[in-house]
Amino acid sequence: MRRIAVVLACWLAGSGCVLVVSSPLGLLSRDRPPLEEVVVDGEGKDKVLLIDVAGMITDTPSRRALGLVEEDSTLARIEAELAAAKEDDRIRAVVVYVRSPGGGVTASDDVYRAVRRFKDERKVPVVAALGGVAASGGYYVACAADRIVAHPTAVTGSIGVIMVNLNLDGLLGKIGVRDATVKAGRYKNLMSPLKPLDPEDHAIVQRIVDSLHAHFKDVVRDARGLDDARLAAVSDGRVFDAPTAHALGLVDEVGDLHAAIDAAKKAAGIEEAKVIRYRRAGESADTLHARWQGGPDVQALDIEGELLRAAGPRFLYLWDPMRAE
Repeated sequence: MRRIAVVLACWLAGSGCVLVVSSPLGLLSRDRPPLEEVVVDGEGKDKVLLIDVAGMITDTPSRRALGLVEEDSTLARIEAELAAAKEDDRIRAVVVYVRSPGGGVTASDDVYRAVRRFKDERKVPVVAALGGVAASGGYYVACAADRIVAHPTAVTGSIGVIMVNLNLDGLLGKIGVRDATVKAGRYKNLMSPLKPLDPEDHAIVQRIVDSLHAHFKDVVRDARGLDDARLAAVSDGRVFDAPTAHALGLVDEVGDLHAAIDAAKKAAGIEEAKVIRYRRAGESADTLHARWQGGPDVQALDIEGELLRAAGPRFLYLWDPMRAE
């Protein structure tokens, strides 16, 4: 029933219907409670900051509760946490906990750059901890770290680019529907799902995809120091288990989150440190493995994300087997 409600709400929105909700709780407010520090492990005066890159990597806010509650994008949240950390001299290292199949090309690049800027400005070591699935844009972000530690059961890699598109021309023809688009400019409806597949359209988009792939490979080459032959062997879009990724030079160590935290403390030259997270009021972030993003409501409304994703073509650094050829 919940998913039916989501679809209905999206349909109503697309039909020009407006749902107006008045709530004393201020669900429609976009104000964010301030970040507060939570100690999740360890002790001492020094700190290791643990930040999350979890779920789909985005640069636009996500919504839940039928769109009434807005949450930070991945980029906005990471930037906010790093800005707070920049003011705390007791933060001696950062662990980026990546549990993401990737996301938008630009969003992934911006998160990567935010981590790099923080590292360059604060001069503190950054370690990436790969947990579960940490692929494509997730691995791209990990390349901003000085060291990458992959959980023994992690899946990573997927160094490639995808633009998902459907072609409905044959189906529409069967039910008597024709494309009546009016345009100015030969390629204005490039890759439109309503017209027959066009080799010239495909060639234009393929060049863009190839260029974005080359950029991804440059990031990996710079971060991992791979020669051309090794880089070619790992950048065909396939995923790797942790031991294979280690053997191929994509990660530095196979170990769990505790191993990544230990590596961060060692790189910072400290033996004891509190591991801290940032949270906003109402968020659960009291353990090492908590996630600020993707709570129960978000997981239950995955179809909403799918509907939003289908709003137009997007270039993605994303491992999504459901959308593979």
